Amino acid sequence: MTTQKSKTTVATFGAMKAEGKRISMLTCYDYTTARLIEESSVNAILVGDSLGNVMLGYPDTLAVTVDDMITYGAAVVRGVKNTMVVVDMPFMSYQVTIEEAVRNAGRILKETHCNAVKLEGGQSIRETIARIVAAGIPVMGHVGMTPQSVMQYGGFKVQGRGDEAAERVFQDALAVQEAGAFAVVLECVPAGLASEITQTLHIPTIGIGAGVDCDGQVLVTQDMLGQYCDYGPKFVRRFAQVGDTMRAAFNAYDEAVKGGEFPSEKETFS
Repeated sequence: MTTQKSKTTVATFGAMKAEGKRISMLTCYDYTTARLIEESSVNAILVGDSLGNVMLGYPDTLAVTVDDMITYGAAVVRGVKNTMVVVDMPFMSYQVTIEEAVRNAGRILKETHCNAVKLEGGQSIRETIARIVAAGIPVMGHVGMTPQSVMQYGGFKVQGRGDEAAERVFQDALAVQEAGAFAVVLECVPAGLASEITQTLHIPTIGIGAGVDCDGQVLVTQDMLGQYCDYGPKFVRRFAQVGDTMRAAFNAYDEAVKGGEFPSEKETFS
């Protein structure tokens, strides 16, 4: 069933936090899925650099390029009208110099027509975020477990356990807000810490593996649809089993072709 919804913007995010309304966000990497999300009540789309894992088969997100993000981001934007679209800035597109970061952020915004970009990091990229925002480009932050730093962590691990680690994540979130970001993703942090950050910040927090008290939630669409049967982080809930449905359809098609049942007369031109 198609859902009619009003347009979501950067301002909408802030208003929803102020009104105590939860924000829903899903990843998306293609036009077809974007059309379906547009027809749902979901508020926003994240074109994540997770496309490296999900769409390109990489073991992590590190090989994803700005060109990749633009190609997939533009496809998603073409599929929506009222759903807000945020595009990730990939690894090494904003870490070298601030000038290069602003240039890459501007290119992503111009060439995809997205609503905002997302950067991973906190205190270390405060000035970078501030300069991108000063250029007129909305920024969503991302702290806690930041996948682009997976080599530094030694794997995908919860961040913010223990007083020192918790204070670091807390200060990262504050730095993102002070730099001018309109929202911040909290990934894989203890629920209590995420709750404290959410209560402290005036910008919305979007959780992924960060408990129930965040202002919104984001999941990888392929995870929540159950397309990966051999992958399931603790924070993922499967709202469907699309993988099973797809495999059954593939097998049914194969049997129909090999059994001479497809195409039938009604599927054939005279």
